[in-house]
Amino acid sequence: MTRVDLEYGAATHVGLVRTDNEDAHLTVPPVFVVADGMGGHDAGDVASSFVVEEFARLADEGLDAASAARTVAAALDAVHTRIDEFDAEQQAAGDPFFSTGTTAVAAVLVADVDAPYWLVANLGDSRAYRFAAGELVQVTVDHSLVQELVDAGTIEADDAPDHPDSHIVTRALGGPVHHEPDLFTVPAEESGRILLCSDGVNGMLAHDDIARILGEHPDPATAADEVVAAAVAAGGRDNATAVVVDVVGLTREEPHVADVQRSATKQETGAHP
Repeated sequence: MTRVDLEYGAATHVGLVRTDNEDAHLTVPPVFVVADGMGGHDAGDVASSFVVEEFARLADEGLDAASAARTVAAALDAVHTRIDEFDAEQQAAGDPFFSTGTTAVAAVLVADVDAPYWLVANLGDSRAYRFAAGELVQVTVDHSLVQELVDAGTIEADDAPDHPDSHIVTRALGGPVHHEPDLFTVPAEESGRILLCSDGVNGMLAHDDIARILGEHPDPATAADEVVAAAVAAGGRDNATAVVVDVVGLTREEPHVADVQRSATKQETGAHP
């Protein structure tokens, strides 16, 4: 087993256009989350808070490598169920068209293995990036209409943030369909950095600008602050949230001698009928 030492920070801002911040985030090792209550929906802040609550429960209960993917997917499905129930309550109270929703991106550290890794999950257009050795790599793929247009070659990736349909997501939490999340694994390597952000960040900042900011600020809390501040300074058209997590140490921990002896005793005992 390997002990993984982390440092992390987070920042959020309502932006310069919206009156409410419907983003939510969680930084409770080994679980890190950003959720963006979908703009234009009712009570998006409630939907995004459900994401934080379910993943906080996951962090409290723990998870192991064998069940990590199932546990994360189950947490997201629990969020969707809570949104369905909340919508039904509001509709029954007299608002028949009430509907809310949220995106979610999560990075969960799986450390009870020889080679620790990040399990990354996403639904919607909130993103996860990996930054290492000065290179920024986007881990997740947006579930959005403009991403489909980019994939089809209809528009260029650089034009996506300014496309009139850039706000339309094709998968999210909420609504009649319970979508499966995309899952990715990223090695938890020393000096590696994870960035989670809402589209109020990457929708305002170019890829190279995000990379530059992350490279200029070794402290993760400062890096998160600067990423969000830059997104606001660039126009702040949406709520902007960033979570930055650094792996600052990896230590191989050998099993305790007493644990090894107990294991050997169990094996010997089990060898006899």
